[in-house]
Amino acid sequence: MLLLEDLKCLDLLIKTRLQELQLGYSIGGGTVYENYNDFPDDPYAKLLAKAGLNSYERTILILALACYIKPEVLDALFARNEKTNSNYTQLGGKTSQNTSAFLPTGETAVFLCGGHQLEVRISFQKAFDADQPLYRYNLVHLQPVPDGEPPLSGRIVPTEECLQYIISGKEFKPTYNSNFPAQLLSTPLDWEDLVLPYDTHEALNELDAWLGHHHDLTNMPQISKKFKRGYRALFHGPSGTGKTLTASLLGKKYELDVYHIDLSMMVSKYIGETEKNLKSVFDIAENKGWILFFDEADALFGKRTSTQSSNDRYANQEISYLLQRIEDYPGLIVLASNLKANMDKAFLRRFQSIVYFPVPATEERYLLWQKAFVDGLQLNKEINLRELAKAYEITGAAIGNILRYCTLMSLKRNSKMISEDDLLDGIRRELAKEGKII
Repeated sequence: MLLLEDLKCLDLLIKTRLQELQLGYSIGGGTVYENYNDFPDDPYAKLLAKAGLNSYERTILILALACYIKPEVLDALFARNEKTNSNYTQLGGKTSQNTSAFLPTGETAVFLCGGHQLEVRISFQKAFDADQPLYRYNLVHLQPVPDGEPPLSGRIVPTEECLQYIISGKEFKPTYNSNFPAQLLSTPLDWEDLVLPYDTHEALNELDAWLGHHHDLTNMPQISKKFKRGYRALFHGPSGTGKTLTASLLGKKYELDVYHIDLSMMVSKYIGETEKNLKSVFDIAENKGWILFFDEADALFGKRTSTQSSNDRYANQEISYLLQRIEDYPGLIVLASNLKANMDKAFLRRFQSIVYFPVPATEERYLLWQKAFVDGLQLNKEINLRELAKAYEITGAAIGNILRYCTLMSLKRNSKMISEDDLLDGIRRELAKEGKII
C-alpha cells in the first residue's frame, strides 16, 4: 500500500531533519519515493497520478494526512532545543485542546522539504498558492492566520474530499451544510418529459454543443485563446417553467453532477460571509467538471447599489468577487432568475447564452397534461385535457402538483380513477397560490 510506504518515508525524513538540527548542517537531500504507477488499484496512488504532484507537494500531502492516519509518526517533532529550552522554531506545529498530537503547519512542511537550504525554502512556499496542484485539486489547505502573523504558521490540513477518497476510494459527493451551501440535483425524468417551446429548445443548442465539445476546443489553441474558458448561461422566466429541470437533464445527459446554489439563502447579513460561502463552493468544484446552478440570481446580481455606506461597498465587493469566480470557472455555470429586468445590464453581457423559459402556451400545456396522466391512473371520461389546456394558463410545475394532489385523493378513495372534481380542486389550489380564482 503506497500510503504506508510514504508514511515510512516521512518518518525517515523527520529523523533526518532532526539530526541536521542537532548537527547544524545538512546531511541528506530528502527521501526516495516509490513509483506510484506500481500501485494501480491504490486510491492514494490514483490521487497522486491525477494531481501530478512533485516530491515537495507529495511530502506536504503525506504530512497533512499523517496526523489523521498515523499521528505517532509526528511525535518526534515535539523535539526541544536544549540551548534555548524551548521547541525548535523551524519545526512549526500546533497543538489543541482536543488532541495531544503534533499538528503540522506550513512551517513544518517547509522545513522538512527544505532543511537548511534557504533558497529551497523560499521557492518552496509557492506550493501553497491557489494555482498549484494541492489547491487546484482540493487536496490540502493552509489555514488562514490572524493579520500580522506569518502565513506559514497556519495549519496544513487535508480536505474532507481528499480524506474520503483515500479511505473509501469513492468520489467525493459533498452534502449541504454551512460550509458547503450547495445541493446535488438529480431527476428521474428524461428529455422527452421536458416540454419547451421551439425557441427555447433552439436557444439551448449552443449550450448543449459546448458540453459535448468543449474538450475539443482546448485542442484548438489558436481559437480557444480568443475567449475565456468555461460557459455561462442565464435561464430566465417565471417559476415552474423548466429551468431547474433543464439544468438537471443536461447533467444527466453528459454524466456531470449538477449542484444547486440558492443565492438568496447564501447572501449573508454579515460582512464577508457571502464571499466565504461562495469560495467554499468554487474551491471544491473547480476541477470536478460540475454544472453549477445558481437560483434566484437577482438576489446578488440585481442592479448595483450606489456606495452610500460601507455595507453597500461590501455588497458590491461580493458581487465583484462572484463575477470573477464565475468568469474563471472552467465548467458550465447556469444562473436562473424569474425577472431578467432586475439584472444588471453590465452583468448580462458576460453570458454566452440567455435562454427564456415562458409560461407554456396552449399546445405545450396540452402535452404536459398528457404526459402527466400517462401511467397507472385513469381519467374520468368527463375530463377533456385539451379544454383544460385552453382554459388554464399554468406551468409544468403546477401540473405536477395537481397530479400529486389528484393521485392522493384517488388513493384515499381506493380508486385508480381521477375525478373531474379532484382535478378542478387541484387547479384551484395552484391558481390560489398566484392569487387567481376560477
